[in-house]
Amino acid sequence: MSLKLGDEFPNFHLKTSAGDFQFHEWLGNQWGILFSHPADYTPVCTTELSRAAKLAPEFAKRNTKLIGLSCDTVENHHGWIKDLQSYAGSVCSDGACKTVSSGEFAFPIIDDSDRKLAKQLGMIDPDEFDTKGLPLTARAVFFIGLDKKVKASLLYPATTGRNFDEILRLLDSLQLSARLPIATPVDWKVGDKVMVPPSVKDEDVQKYFPQGVQIKNDLPSGKSYIRMAQV
Repeated sequence: MSLKLGDEFPNFHLKTSAGDFQFHEWLGNQWGILFSHPADYTPVCTTELSRAAKLAPEFAKRNTKLIGLSCDTVENHHGWIKDLQSYAGSVCSDGACKTVSSGEFAFPIIDDSDRKLAKQLGMIDPDEFDTKGLPLTARAVFFIGLDKKVKASLLYPATTGRNFDEILRLLDSLQLSARLPIATPVDWKVGDKVMVPPSVKDEDVQKYFPQGVQIKNDLPSGKSYIRMAQV
């Protein structure tokens, strides 16, 4: 299976560090971010999941649940979570990871030791293997909307740790464009002006952007397709 933008994310039955559940039911009426990592007890993955745990309150503010995945067992996850908590300083800002209890960690970690999900979702890294010669997962990220459909995806090799500030920025853009007919320009962040796509008719501009839009009229082409607005 190769998921494309707009595809419904499969409703897998998951075995995780926080118990077993159906993915869609666990998500409920919230956005979701599923991200895979190559293996527990590895250096880059430890920095990533520790960072994600620290940022969990920020994702919660955005009505978004996090869930990790690797080709390790739940038992491995339970032990590794203690390292994650220690590396992160043992205290998350919302108190979600003060203790070493895996059930109280900031988010669940999926047991994909049979590689089933990694293969179905196209997350296998062709260059990374465990000590038994079995393939490991790449650093994939899936953004899942309220309608349970894929809104964005990222895929990094095992050698490159992800930027969770960028993951938050992308989530902000996705959620804003889900509410308003806008697009976000290069390097956009919350508070910056957005772009009004050409698909938004002039008669609808006042409806969505009562504060008005700024139009760039001095392009060599003479076309007025760059329209900016503050939302």
